[in-house]
Amino acid sequence: MKRRIHISFVCFYSLVSYFHSCTAFYLPGLAPVSFCDESSAGEDCQSEIELFVNRLDSVESVLPYEYDVFDFCQDTKERRPSENLGQVLFGERIESSPYKFKFNEDIKCKKVCTKTYKKDARQDMAKLDFLKMGMQLNYQHHWIIDNMPVTWCYDVEDGQKYCNPGFPIGCLVTMDGRAKDACVINSEFNKKNTFYVFNHVDIKITYHSGAAEGWRGARLVAATLEPKSINTDQTNPTCEGPPMEVPVDFDNDVSILYTYSVTFSEDNSIKWASRWDYILVSMPHTNIQWFSIMNSLVIVLFLSGMVAMIMLRTLHKDIARYNQVDQADLIKFSSDERKSFLPYEDAQEESGWKQVHGDVFRPPRKGMLLSVFLGQGTQIFIMTFITLFLACLGFLSPANRGALMTCAVVLWVLLGTPAGYVSARLYKTFGGEKWKTNVLLTALLCPGIVFADFFLMNLILWVEGSSAAIPFGTLVAILALWFGISVPLTFVGAYFGFKKAAIEQPVRTNQIPRQIPEQSFFTKPIPGIVMGGILPFGCIFIQLFFILNSIWSHQMYYMFGFLFLVFIILVITCSEATILLCYFHLCAEDYHWWWRSFLTSGFTAVYLFIYGVHYFFSKLQIVGAASTILYFGYTMIMVLIFFLFTGTIGFFACFWFVNKIYSVVKVD
Repeated sequence: MKRRIHISFVCFYSLVSYFHSCTAFYLPGLAPVSFCDESSAGEDCQSEIELFVNRLDSVESVLPYEYDVFDFCQDTKERRPSENLGQVLFGERIESSPYKFKFNEDIKCKKVCTKTYKKDARQDMAKLDFLKMGMQLNYQHHWIIDNMPVTWCYDVEDGQKYCNPGFPIGCLVTMDGRAKDACVINSEFNKKNTFYVFNHVDIKITYHSGAAEGWRGARLVAATLEPKSINTDQTNPTCEGPPMEVPVDFDNDVSILYTYSVTFSEDNSIKWASRWDYILVSMPHTNIQWFSIMNSLVIVLFLSGMVAMIMLRTLHKDIARYNQVDQADLIKFSSDERKSFLPYEDAQEESGWKQVHGDVFRPPRKGMLLSVFLGQGTQIFIMTFITLFLACLGFLSPANRGALMTCAVVLWVLLGTPAGYVSARLYKTFGGEKWKTNVLLTALLCPGIVFADFFLMNLILWVEGSSAAIPFGTLVAILALWFGISVPLTFVGAYFGFKKAAIEQPVRTNQIPRQIPEQSFFTKPIPGIVMGGILPFGCIFIQLFFILNSIWSHQMYYMFGFLFLVFIILVITCSEATILLCYFHLCAEDYHWWWRSFLTSGFTAVYLFIYGVHYFFSKLQIVGAASTILYFGYTMIMVLIFFLFTGTIGFFACFWFVNKIYSVVKVD
């Protein structure tokens, strides 16, 4: 079926879209839908409630699959709502379901369909084996009612309730009698070497009535279900009986009857604007996350204050000593008289950053590559800032499906101009003349690496038959956005960058390079770079845990306010750590700071990769070569983007710092 793809510019239209109310700010762009009984339904109030099904995923596999692949009951008139670019890239595949019901009409044990598997039919054997694989790897359904996930709520430790936005298709009791995953919820699931398929669901829909508030109909505020395994009479189902067993060995024909029940309840205490709260509040580790983030913020702010204070006091003393006696005036004195100027001589001995003023702005080696990295890093930085800012305002919440990725991609495409400008301007400052090569590398190098990695991962997904495999039409659309919009905008930015004069340096560069003295262990390049990434990583690793959980463990991430705050602190910490180390290296008379400033903060990405490896082996239960390759393939994309992002922050902070200190001190 040809898929319609709607590339939604949510970042722009949602600013002027619907606001629910000033006091109950929910989501711009999403308006509530009213439901009525069938007898009073009309244009402004509908009676039919549609249940949509999404792709199935698992914490033990990176490969999501479409609903139809598992041979579940299908809608006779299957419909697929248009998906935005973010949904397609994340592998969401929403389609209509055969579960039909009307508002406020309870249903008791209604039959959906029966699936029969003949032991002699090879096709049936393959379908049943795939269903068993899904149960063994704990694949989860994801159903949607009124743009709200249908949740499975159950009690966890400490008497708390967890509402999972998915529920399993079944579970397995192993050969040794160990109940895996959801099989622990029922003591009847005790037969060894047996699968139990959840073929019945009790759906409960909670609504808020508008009768007492002056508006017509009702609004849905919660949708929960309880999955059950029932082997009931297939002619006249009663939804009572023993569990529905599917033996591991396919020795006999298997027939699975799928049924459902629906009940409605009124609860006017829950407002439509806060209907997601019961899901978000129940997320695991929510309280720990709040405490940890606050603790991290206090520590990082304290360290940042200490670094800033040390830098300001030390630099102020250095500059005061350097400027106390003008170099030109010293010529009038004899060597014995010069010794009386102890502050100046002491300054020369303690700190040698002034001595390298003639070499500090010497163009770096591989200036072309550095300028390309900085152009791409600027593009990523602006994209991240705007995306997180919009997410803080509520435009990119979990309810607005695919909006976060769509916004990020659209912004990246439109921000080619600053990337080209920054790259060209810095390359010209470095004395480069190959402007065509510079602009082509800026437009193609890093995006090309990301696209090549993404394309290889997509090939694996396509071979595995996963729903996350991007359709060919979408790949063409992405390439069209890249070459049709981003590349031309990069050329425009580069044109203005080369047209501008090179950045003027505060001091002249000597013709002959100064010899760098022997460095101590801590001022050598590699130890300094390795140390530089520790503090920035320390302020993000708590958030990183929850972000990785949302990506790989399919948990909702919604605390964008804290994420934006951590983003600001990351920028400050990267800047201060790089400036501090740059100052130490200049004092040791090592003037090669260009690449070192980029790599010092960029090394945070290496810690990100190490943490990703640790997370894979300690937190995830992923099995299979394909899933492992996909995990590390996508992780490498994240690491590259983060490397460019943090490296650019460190470089520009150090660039500003070096220009500042050499512009205020008196030089021969």
